Order: sequence, then structure tokens, then C-alpha cells
Amino acid sequence: MLEQIANELENLKKEATSAIEAAGSTAELAELDIKYLGRKGSFAAYMSRMKDLSNEERPSFGKIVNEAKTAVSTALSDRRIALLVAEDTAKLKKDRIDVTLPGRFASVGSIHPTSAALKEISDIFLRLGFTIEEGPDVEDEWHNFDALNIPDTHPARDVQDTFFVKSPKEVAESGNKILMRTHTSPVQARTMEKQQPPIRFIAPGRVYRNERIDASHYTIFHQIEGLYVDKNVTFAQLKGTLMNFAKIYYGPQASIRLRPGFFPFTEPSAEVDITCTVCGGKGCSVCKGTGWVEVLGAGMVHPNVFKAAGYTDPDITGYAFGLGVERLAILKYRIDDIRLFYDNDIRFLEQFI
Repeated sequence: MLEQIANELENLKKEATSAIEAAGSTAELAELDIKYLGRKGSFAAYMSRMKDLSNEERPSFGKIVNEAKTAVSTALSDRRIALLVAEDTAKLKKDRIDVTLPGRFASVGSIHPTSAALKEISDIFLRLGFTIEEGPDVEDEWHNFDALNIPDTHPARDVQDTFFVKSPKEVAESGNKILMRTHTSPVQARTMEKQQPPIRFIAPGRVYRNERIDASHYTIFHQIEGLYVDKNVTFAQLKGTLMNFAKIYYGPQASIRLRPGFFPFTEPSAEVDITCTVCGGKGCSVCKGTGWVEVLGAGMVHPNVFKAAGYTDPDITGYAFGLGVERLAILKYRIDDIRLFYDNDIRFLEQFI
């Protein structure tokens, strides 16, 4: 019986080594390892037959089985090394990089033109001695209108011009409705409520208007509000500040002019024009032949605004101005449609890289 088992084991060894040599991958080799040397493999089945042998035959049987298993295990190890080398070589060949090829330049993004203009304008006013204040985009009627001397009958308070937000019942009944701020001027009221003069700041931010969208109007845009309040602030200081800003932002050739205007929160008020950047003041279609383009509104802070803020000192005066960031950028970069700032057209944005 021992001789018969020895012949069977020899045949099993030949079968196993032949299958191992034919294995084409390490995964296939792992299956052969389990098949022949696993706990329930072929050699384990032979070991279970030891109980049928006599005590004298068992040592010889164990020796024959172990020699066959060792031969198969050695064949597995050698084949595994050969396959790993072959697989690594194939992977290296597949992933080979030709270092002599020219490098590929990665695409470079850029800051959005609105963000760039917002930062550049803000930096100029910081250099002129202003600080930065912020306020909420979602406002109430008091800070957006009443505190700025805008009466109930003013058309800006109509639903055709303002995005009102659905308010809780108690807020709606109080008459102080919630809305998306229509300008950054509410930051004036909020800052004066908590600070005493002197105050000198700008308030950059997003504003919302219920307007028909076209080349020069959009429902969302950016403003920068400016406010300087102290004793004996003059209109001449306002003009000097705006002149300095224009020359820094548009260049030393830029000039401004002030025309009488009306804003509920300033008196006197002025519309501020700048030399047309397209024609240099000679007259073109952009400036409608005048050589000037309106860029912002400004004026001396209305006494009623000081009254709403709780300022009672008669020597306290101040000036305020508000400018549209997109409008200034349009003039500087000669853009003909405000919608381009919001369309995310790569062809447009790539020009600012």
C-alpha cells in the first residue's frame, strides 16, 4: 500500500509542477497554491490516509508526502518570482515616460474680473486712509431706507425695484419688512449706530435690484459705499478724494467733473463723471459725444441721516459716495456688456489671466 501511495504522490507532484509552470499570472498561481497545498488541498487529503497505515509505515509515508510537498512549494516559489518580475517589467514598459518629451504646461486660472476690480478699488481707498466695514446682504427697511432719509413714497421702495423677502408675521406687521439690500448705504447707518466720529470707511459688497436685465443692467452687482464723518468735513475734501481715486485707478490723464444731482441721503448731491476712457475725452459712442461718462454719485451727508444715527453735534459733517464696481471695470477694460461678468464664458474670463 505504501508503494502505491508513493506512486500516486509522484504523479500528483508531476501534475502540480506542470500546472505551476504553465501558470500565466500570480493570481492563477495563488489558486494552484490553494488547490495543492491548502488546508483542503490534494496533499492534505493524502495526510488524512496516514491513519490507515501501520506504525512502521507511517514515518516513511510522512517522508514521501513532505518531499513531494516541498518540491511543489519550491516550484510555486520559483514560478511566483518569475511571474512578479515579468509583471513588473510589463508595467514599467506600459507606464514608461519619455523624459525627453517637452513638458505640458498646466492651465492657469485667474481672479474673476469683478473680484480683481473690487480688490483694486478697495486697496486704493485703503491707501487714502479709509478702513473697511461690512453689513448683511439681507436687510430691513429701516436700515435700507428710513435711516437714509428715503421716504415711504420713494419709488425705490416699490416691489418693482426691490426684492422683498417673506418675513415672519410679527415682522411684517411691524412695517419693517425684510429685503435684499438695494445698495451698500445701509452699512452707513449700521456703522454710525455703533461708532462715534471720526469715521472713515468704505463698504464693498453685493447689492440686488429688481431690474430688467440688459447690457447695462443686472439684478445683482457690486457697489462700494464710502463715508467720512468728522468735524467740519467739506465738499472740497470729497472732490479731492474722488479726484485722487480717479487718477490712481484710471491713470494720471483722468479727470472728473461734478454735476448737481439728488439723493435722499445727501445734500448737496452730485453726479460724478470721469473722462471717457475710450476716446480720451474727444467724444465717441460710449460717452455719447460728450467726452464724459457718469461713474458714481456723491454728496454731503443729509442732516436727517445724522439724526437717525443719534448724532447731535452741530459741528459734525460728512460726505458719502457710492460707486458701481462693474461700471468702473467696464470703463477700464472697455467691456460693452455687464452680463459678461456673470455668464462665466471662458472666452471672456481668459482675457484676464
